[in-house]
Amino acid sequence: MKDKKVDPRSIRTRRLLIEAFLRLTTKKDFKEITIKDITDEATVNRATFYSHFLDKYDLMDAGIIEDIIENVVKNLSQYDQLNEESIINIFVTLTKFHTDLATQFDTQCRRSYASFSSIIEQKLKKELEKVFYSLFLKQQSKLDLKDLKIGAAVISWGIYGASVDWKDNSSLSAEQYINIALPFIVTEVNHFKR
Repeated sequence: MKDKKVDPRSIRTRRLLIEAFLRLTTKKDFKEITIKDITDEATVNRATFYSHFLDKYDLMDAGIIEDIIENVVKNLSQYDQLNEESIINIFVTLTKFHTDLATQFDTQCRRSYASFSSIIEQKLKKELEKVFYSLFLKQQSKLDLKDLKIGAAVISWGIYGASVDWKDNSSLSAEQYINIALPFIVTEVNHFKR
């Protein structure tokens, strides 16, 4: 069976809707954004919107996944093993993500950022967990898969949590912060390897 060929116009329209939505989130709270706002901003009609998305929540999900998280995950999935260097780089990637995201949502849209933050956190932690699980599989293939999953969850939540703590509470640079945290993380990773 042949693969379905995706129409480039459909891809462009989908991208246009996502970009319009992301622009609107910098002007309005998510709850206040209507389908009409999105279609007006994207200069398409409602039928076109509904041929691509179920509702604004589906669009939000696609926007977060396609526009934000894929860029972060692409940077994270380049590592072959879990070591100090990869932990530092993953942490710095997360802190850059937080900084870029905060810049994207200016002071007028703190409410929109709050609407997205829990969804973004949930998706990023899940993607981090996949990255760490993959790294553990490469390095610890003899361990039980359930143990590897638990280890990946603990490390992903810990590093993500540290990146949020850095954003909210630290005056240190990302590199300074992770270098202080690194002995605690490496101790846990080394303990897990036994």
